[in-house]
Amino acid sequence: MKILLGLLARSSAKVEISHRNSGKFIAGFFVLTLGVSSLEANAFDADSARDMMGVCATCHGEFGQGGSRGEYPRIAGQSEKYLAIQLENFRARKRINFPMFPYTEERDLSDEDIHNISAYLASIKLPTKPPVFKGDEDGLTRLQMMEKVMIISRSEGDIENGSKVYKKECASCHAKDGGGRGSFPMLVGQYTNYLMKQITSYINGERPHDEDDSLGILAKLKDTDIRDILAYLTSIQPQE
Repeated sequence: MKILLGLLARSSAKVEISHRNSGKFIAGFFVLTLGVSSLEANAFDADSARDMMGVCATCHGEFGQGGSRGEYPRIAGQSEKYLAIQLENFRARKRINFPMFPYTEERDLSDEDIHNISAYLASIKLPTKPPVFKGDEDGLTRLQMMEKVMIISRSEGDIENGSKVYKKECASCHAKDGGGRGSFPMLVGQYTNYLMKQITSYINGERPHDEDDSLGILAKLKDTDIRDILAYLTSIQPQE
């Protein structure tokens, strides 16, 4: 394994090399319990991806679900192309995130590594409905079952206006259902706090939105429109 790869955000954490072994155990349990979507056998190197996922779990959770308060984004089920682009940007230092630098050194993070972990994460499906307990589970088992469920709390705002603005300004890139497409990320099912943090970064010019040095559509949206879009996104989470 050439690199221990943490993904997309981590504040003041130091990951030891010994996490490789524990990561393999976590990732093995992760695959068995979650039912990761099966892809073609040659689509990505699953063993390599699981090694990397073991360390990603330190910030993003063993299921790729991110931080409960949105301090770390959900990466499970995210667009493969979007994930790959962000990792490439971290590696090239086009997207500045200092905690990510140790994990995206150009000499260690190859294109193959980026493909493997991006494809692996994109294949993960997290349930959005609480599990049905049979009654014979112990407390730990129930807790683990619940930790896999990805439900974003409803956000305050005018859902009707949010729906109108989203469909007009956002759906062409992020899809009508908010699931993203191609290089455009999934928004629905992502933490509202995290989305707001990134929107603020776009508006402040810290990240380009549509293209280099561009605020994109966000530059012309009102604060209330942004609030309402976020509220709308929390109202259309799939129930599955």
